[in-house]
Amino acid sequence: MSDLNLTPNINGADDFYAELLSAHEGLEKTDSDALNARLILVLANHIGDRTVLTQALKAAALKEE
Repeated sequence: MSDLNLTPNINGADDFYAELLSAHEGLEKTDSDALNARLILVLANHIGDRTVLTQALKAAALKEE
């Protein structure tokens, strides 16, 4: 069992962000939303740890004040 890592941890984060934006380029909103949903499910499957996934859901649901 692990804890959610919220510290920067992506090698080449700017490059990944550019890839993410590129993957959405030219998509209608519904197709872009579907791509995001598929990506979330692929990454959730890769993580596989339900405790970490629950922590991630809670962290993502927090709204900045």
